[in-house]
Amino acid sequence: MSRLLLAVTLERVCKAVLLLCLVHFVIIMILYFDVYAQRLDFFTRFSVRNASRLHPYYNFTRPNGTAHSYTAETLPGSARPDPNQTATEKPLPPCPDSPPGLVGRLLIEFSSLMSLERVQRENPEVTEGGRYSPRDCQARERVAIVIPFRHREHHLKYWLHYMHPILRRQKVEYGVYIINQHGEETFNRAKLLNVGFLEALKDAEYDCFIFSDVDLIPMDDRNLYHCYEQPRHFAIAMDKFGFRLPYAGYFGGVSGLTKAQFLKINGFPNEYWGWGGEDDDIYNRITLNGMKVSRPDIRIGRYRMIKHERDKHNEPNPQRFTKIQNTKVTMKKDGIHTLHYQVVHFSKFPMYTNITVDIGKPPPRPARG
Repeated sequence: MSRLLLAVTLERVCKAVLLLCLVHFVIIMILYFDVYAQRLDFFTRFSVRNASRLHPYYNFTRPNGTAHSYTAETLPGSARPDPNQTATEKPLPPCPDSPPGLVGRLLIEFSSLMSLERVQRENPEVTEGGRYSPRDCQARERVAIVIPFRHREHHLKYWLHYMHPILRRQKVEYGVYIINQHGEETFNRAKLLNVGFLEALKDAEYDCFIFSDVDLIPMDDRNLYHCYEQPRHFAIAMDKFGFRLPYAGYFGGVSGLTKAQFLKINGFPNEYWGWGGEDDDIYNRITLNGMKVSRPDIRIGRYRMIKHERDKHNEPNPQRFTKIQNTKVTMKKDGIHTLHYQVVHFSKFPMYTNITVDIGKPPPRPARG
């Protein structure tokens, strides 16, 4: 009797254990399929949501209801996309204030042979007209570099050789404009710079203008070629001046102004024919309009000048000292708003844009009585 009771009891225990195992198995399977279903639903909703998400530069609708594929150029106040960027890529991040690729002090020499073919070969990223835009970041502004020019082909080769790599390391979006004075009349640097300002704006929407002599090369790439809150004087320590600022009001060589700063001073004077005086007039215009000149550290703002003889038809201007004293009166009636010139030839070369212009000739000097 006891054996029979024990057998019955064991049979019941085994059935109970099997039932518990079956219940456990069913519960596990229910939980498994529930989790799987939740995951499937999540990924399905995620895919649908991403498939319907619009790219910020795509498929905006105009007020009249017409669909239009905007670029950053046509969106007011938005950043310009990289030309190599496709519609599905994210906007480029802003370029850093201190680009990581800068090397600091540079060795500048003018003894080796230079050719435009070599410059072009060394700068494949620069496009026609001397244009460049960083591919990995969005530059803070567009910079037009304007160079007054005549009979300086030898110097231009060195300038392009050194400056294109420097500007690319600085992450500058820029274009190079050579403003070539036509004919053999007396040279007029400031008037050529005024021409460069207007002609560059016809070519692209520039925010910043850097005016540079073709024979000056920076010796430190930390001297960043962009515009500042105040007009900028870059070339503050040239080798010909013993790497010192010659005087407090000096504004020659290389300088930069925003479009607003340039227009505020009515541009540069047009009536300085021959060498000298126009830089001091520009400095006076800046200070008379309530602005101050900003400068880099003197250890960074060092420049080397390519040695050369004084250009023919660029003799010292004998009237420059009198004109400088009258800047307050003349700057309102002599400047960008009274500029007259004629474009003789416009050409885009691989490393720069050349604009040859006829700017007239100086007025006849009054006869001495």
